[in-house]
Amino acid sequence: MTTAQKELIKATVPILREHGVALTTHFYSRMFKHNPELKNVFNMGNQGNGKQQLSLALAVLAYAEHIEDPSVLVSAVTKIGHKHVSLDIRPEHYAIVGQHLLASIKEVLGEGATDELIAAWAAAYQQLADLMTGLEKSLYSEAATKEGGWTGWRPFIVKQKVKESEEITSFYLYPSDGGKVADFLPGQYISVRLFLPELNLIQPRQYSLSSAPNGSYYRISVKRESGAGDEPDGMISNRLHDAVQEGDVLEVAPPAGDFTLDTAKQTPVVFISGGVGQTPLLSMLEYLASTESNREIVWVHGCRNRRVHAFNEPITTLEARHGRLQKHIFYDSLDEDMAVEGYYEGVVELDRLKEQALLQDADYYVCGPAPFIRKQFEDLAAMGVSREAIHYEEFGPANLVLS
Repeated sequence: MTTAQKELIKATVPILREHGVALTTHFYSRMFKHNPELKNVFNMGNQGNGKQQLSLALAVLAYAEHIEDPSVLVSAVTKIGHKHVSLDIRPEHYAIVGQHLLASIKEVLGEGATDELIAAWAAAYQQLADLMTGLEKSLYSEAATKEGGWTGWRPFIVKQKVKESEEITSFYLYPSDGGKVADFLPGQYISVRLFLPELNLIQPRQYSLSSAPNGSYYRISVKRESGAGDEPDGMISNRLHDAVQEGDVLEVAPPAGDFTLDTAKQTPVVFISGGVGQTPLLSMLEYLASTESNREIVWVHGCRNRRVHAFNEPITTLEARHGRLQKHIFYDSLDEDMAVEGYYEGVVELDRLKEQALLQDADYYVCGPAPFIRKQFEDLAAMGVSREAIHYEEFGPANLVLS
């Protein structure tokens, strides 16, 4: 890109801040009109609730703000690259997206979209596309060359379906070809896709792997997403709960994701989760247990009550067996028989645990709804924990920026 083109991109920053969502909303509408086959690639639930439009608007804004040095966005770019690989996004998709993005800029800005501005954004987009496809090529190669690895979609059989709580059910997925499955880093996820007759579309969703790597199967633990207000029921989660049975076949993409346990460290770890956000942390915990790690571990989990609380018994068993694991459970309301050590009434408040949760040289892994993550991040920072020691994962389109 030329210096003049970069200046043109930076000049659009105020417009993107004010009208970015309008631009991305127009973009998606245009793209799905002209390329309806891409509805099978994108999460149409996130299209309906506006989360994907907001996520893309924030990404485009961040790219424009850092056009002089896109390398500062490496963390965000890596996260997006993993998501693309989990959805089998290929280089040819970038050409389609670029075509509709440039056309949308023209149509939304009208006379303000000069030939020079469109040329600048074309160069900027190509620069980003080259960066992304290079990263994704490397991730695809890594996925394909692992023992038991593959790229694209592979059929898996649901051999076990286990109800873990009133809301969460686990699915044990084995390759239908009888082969091995690729190992993964604790904390990663897989994509699962199903045909939805009511939409006449194939729809993909990402679910964290909730067990330690084992070479034989993948386990996902899915919360039934019940709608409230303007939010509809989860299309895929409800179908998994209600319609998918043992023996059924699901299409699965290889493990991906950069929210992972640093397995090389021997320092303490603190896992902090809200609701179904415990699933990637459970994989990390099971990995530490299966490798007989001697690391000090603190498990902090919050949910509404014991009826919706999944995996409490297995973690209690681990706590009894693992000499350096302690757990702390927060419920919105405690039953009368739960006034025992380790259970607390109310939302997760780390300052109630004090030194029990603040361990020297520890890494903190946080996962749950966006407001939950923000609160725990801010509380940890207020307690003197460095930003570098706090790792978090937001389910769904990335709209949360913490610093």
